[in-house]
Amino acid sequence: MKKLFVSLAALAMVFAVYSCRETEKKAEEMSEEVENVVEDAKEEAEEVMEEAEETVDSMTNAADEVIEEVKETMEN
Repeated sequence: MKKLFVSLAALAMVFAVYSCRETEKKAEEMSEEVENVVEDAKEEAEEVMEEAEETVDSMTNAADEVIEEVKETMEN
């Protein structure tokens, strides 16, 4: 009986260690996935900012052209 109890305890410890290793591997995988998602989000944000800057520049140029046209019209 004593040997059975010790064997079961040893088996439980083996499963516990294995489970911890699997949990650690999964945690590392999740950490890498989170890093990838953050990196992708950062890249997307940079692209959106560049597009926003281009849009603002285009709108500024269009507004400048309209102002020039209005000035020319008022002068004539």
